[in-house]
Amino acid sequence: MSIRKENLKRLLAPKNIAFIGGKDAAFSARQCAEHFPGPVWGVNPKREYLGGQPCYPTVFDLPESPDAVFLATPRVFTTEIVAQLNTIGAGGVVCFTAGYGELGENGRDSEQKLIEAAGDLALVGPNCYGLVSYVNNAVLWPFGAGQPRCEKGIALIMQSGMIAANLIMNQRSVPFAYVISAGNQSILAIEDYIDVFADDPAVSAIGLYVEGIVNMEAFANASMKALRANKPIVVLKGGSSAIGSQLTVSHTGSLSGTDDAYDSLFRQLGILRVDSPEAMLETLKFITISGLPNGNRLFAFTCSGGDAALVADYCEKRDLNLIQPQGDQKHNLSELLPDIATVSNPLDYTTPLWGNTDVLPNVFRAAMTNSCDMAIFIQDYPPTEIHPDNSAYVSDGLSFMKVVNELEIPSGICSDISENIDSDSRQRMIDRGITPMQGIDRGLNALADALWLNDKRQELLSNLHDHSVFRLIKPKIEPSADGELITLDEWESKHLLKDFGIAVPRSLLLDTTEITGQIVKHHLKFPLAVKAVSSELTHKTDVGAVWLNVGSDCEIIDAIEKMKQSFLEKELDLTKSVFLVEEMITETTAELLIGVRLDQQFGLVMVIASGGILVELISDGQTLLLPTTKTRIQSALESLSSYRLLLGYRGKAGANIPLIVDTILKIASFAESRADNLFEMDINPLIVGADSAYAADALIRLHQ
Repeated sequence: MSIRKENLKRLLAPKNIAFIGGKDAAFSARQCAEHFPGPVWGVNPKREYLGGQPCYPTVFDLPESPDAVFLATPRVFTTEIVAQLNTIGAGGVVCFTAGYGELGENGRDSEQKLIEAAGDLALVGPNCYGLVSYVNNAVLWPFGAGQPRCEKGIALIMQSGMIAANLIMNQRSVPFAYVISAGNQSILAIEDYIDVFADDPAVSAIGLYVEGIVNMEAFANASMKALRANKPIVVLKGGSSAIGSQLTVSHTGSLSGTDDAYDSLFRQLGILRVDSPEAMLETLKFITISGLPNGNRLFAFTCSGGDAALVADYCEKRDLNLIQPQGDQKHNLSELLPDIATVSNPLDYTTPLWGNTDVLPNVFRAAMTNSCDMAIFIQDYPPTEIHPDNSAYVSDGLSFMKVVNELEIPSGICSDISENIDSDSRQRMIDRGITPMQGIDRGLNALADALWLNDKRQELLSNLHDHSVFRLIKPKIEPSADGELITLDEWESKHLLKDFGIAVPRSLLLDTTEITGQIVKHHLKFPLAVKAVSSELTHKTDVGAVWLNVGSDCEIIDAIEKMKQSFLEKELDLTKSVFLVEEMITETTAELLIGVRLDQQFGLVMVIASGGILVELISDGQTLLLPTTKTRIQSALESLSSYRLLLGYRGKAGANIPLIVDTILKIASFAESRADNLFEMDINPLIVGADSAYAADALIRLHQ
């Protein structure tokens, strides 16, 4: 184990803390001293006390080497102080000071000097708010941090200090173990924190705000370590970006940008991506308080027909199984419920049972025993100015909590509107291991997301022998000017694929002066497709460079003449074009696009999408990182809107799915074999049938 990792552990669980600087350090020291049981010191040559704590002129004057340091001095002093802390054997430093790499070229030299000065120190930042250890009551944070008390909870790692501060201010009773503002990550990056938190018994789950990841392999390894340790990761990703369109002529580039590659990376690592801070908090809260569900059978309770309808709608969208009562279960519920109630799931137990502590627990018990993996109770708690006596609300909640605790089912009480659960009610639920869930949409999404995390974890754990989880095909070249790229024409591209074992239609390059008799001579069968072939023709249908269903030599001549005329009318200089004839694929179930592009962060990225003209009409694609597996390819196919076509539609025979998967895996292997110079490739369409999969068109671009 590295010295820096040990120092990070010291920083997260310090025995003493030093605060260095002026106003910001003073506020932080005062706040920390209110909670932290160990010594808190100040360092400032002009003060006797800092934030009410004894202050020393330099770090060399401290009673002992500090485990943790909050550093908030002007940049001109920071590097020297960090070097001094390294000299005296300090553990870790939160560098609040800004003015480094975030300034661009002006700050990079200063940041490099800071890195060199730090040595083995665990340095957080620079340009960060700091960290709060709610487990150890250590507050190295220049803003309000609340009450740092938590035995087990969520570790937040944020690439935004303000988002971290805002999440701390939540009114959702989210149990935090640690909050870290990562800043510039000059030394410690997100993956370093994940690696340590995966071993920390006080951490139940990990929440990330990410704008970018530099070391993909280290991030992947740390994330897989967390997955094995059953520390689910939920990420909120900001700063999405598209790949440089100026270098891309294939459809692949428009269908999948860098943000899609992040999506693929997260799925590959079992990381849940959410769309808002609220979604992150609700999901992490449920995981921490209630745990991960082992199945999708949900029983939902309400005292409102309207709530029951809303729950049913949301559950259908997220594939939560509202299993309906049957047999004895249905009979027992009928005996317990008022005549006006309908036995169903969601169950509206109706107002006659409101506050009934004799019957209602039996209703909950009859509904849930042996029939669900998780449960939710929809209930809003009125503020006292609207309804001073909320005893019936409290009573029904307690009845629900009593039964789910007996049955040990992951459960939550969820309000329609996020603010309609007060802090006392939230705490009452948490004390009983039930999650207060705020907002019916976010609450049900949190259940579905927790289920996804559990299912994905089980899937990945069962395939840990698959080392492609940890590896990316990194580029060996960097795209620069377009002139350094070679575009292969369709004939050249297909021959490369054919040599790799990927099926292409039987074809022939024609000398236009000797057309008659060539088709018979080369044993091609009509009908044929006739295409102009040129490296300058990247999208042939746009310029009339493709003729289909050609049935004779005369029609071939006619098609070629019409194509030439079209080029003249469009003022296209395609004098170097030759013409390709190939057998038409008549057995067609569907058309796919399979593409690979080079991404400087992720390496080779594959796109599987609906192909042919559908590429122009709909953006129906899935992104995979290479190398990939049959399982991931199968899952990507199943996620396409056009997957139903592959299964057979309106009497048409379904495609050979295993053959399609094998063909796509061959295409991936081909791309990997060309990793030293492949820039992008499109196979569009890959025409698939009941027992065939042909690359009917192909475009490959290589670096010289």
